[in-house]
Amino acid sequence: MIELIQVPWSPYCIVQRRILEYSRAKFKIINIPNGDRSLVWKLSRQRFYQVPLLKDGKSVVFETGDNSQVISKYLDSKLGLGLFPAEWEGVQSLIWRYFENDIEGVGFKLNDIYCEEMVPVSDRLGFVRHKERKFGRGCIEQWRKQQNELLAQFDDLLLPCEEMLFNKPFLLGHNPLFLDFNLFGMLGNFLYSGHYKIPARHTSLIEWYGRMRKVKFSA
Repeated sequence: MIELIQVPWSPYCIVQRRILEYSRAKFKIINIPNGDRSLVWKLSRQRFYQVPLLKDGKSVVFETGDNSQVISKYLDSKLGLGLFPAEWEGVQSLIWRYFENDIEGVGFKLNDIYCEEMVPVSDRLGFVRHKERKFGRGCIEQWRKQQNELLAQFDDLLLPCEEMLFNKPFLLGHNPLFLDFNLFGMLGNFLYSGHYKIPARHTSLIEWYGRMRKVKFSA
C-alpha cells in the first residue's frame, strides 16, 4: 500500500494527498511532527528530510530539487492519471513555479499567523525556531501586523488563476491536470486554519475549488 508521510498543513503534502484521493487508490497517511523528520531521514537513507515523502512497497520517493515534481510524476505514471500530457509540457512547469513561489510565498505567511492553533505545544518551539531562522526573529508577529496587506496581495496574485477559469472547468481544459492539484495545495494551505476564504470576487476560482475537492479519476 502507498504511504504518504506528511505534515497535514504543508501545501506540498496537500497536493499529493489530493492526487491520491483523486486516483481512488488505497493509501495510508502518516502524520509526523513538523519538527521531527527522523522517519523521513530514515526512510530516505539519510538523503532527504523534507515532506512529503512517499513509500510504495520497497520504493521510497522524494523530491530531488525545488521544481522536480518527482512524487507527482511517480503517482501519475503508476496510476495512469494523465496529469502531465505532452501538449502541456513546459507550460505547466512555468505556471506551477508561479503557484509555488508567488502564491505560496504569501499564503503560508497568512496560515502561519495561526500556528498556535494547528501546531501542538510540544512542537511549537521547533516550528517558531525554524521560521525565525529562515525569515528573521519575530517574523510571525510581523506577519500578523501585515495581515491586511498580505490578504490584499494574495487577492491580486489569484487574479490570473481566476482568468484561466472563465471559460473552462479546470485550469487548462475539461479535465484536471497536475497544475490543478498544485494550485489546490497552495490554496489548501492558505485555507487550512479556517480563518480565511477564497476572495469573494474570484467566483470562478471558488467554483473550481469546490470541484477539485470532489473530483475523482475516471479512466
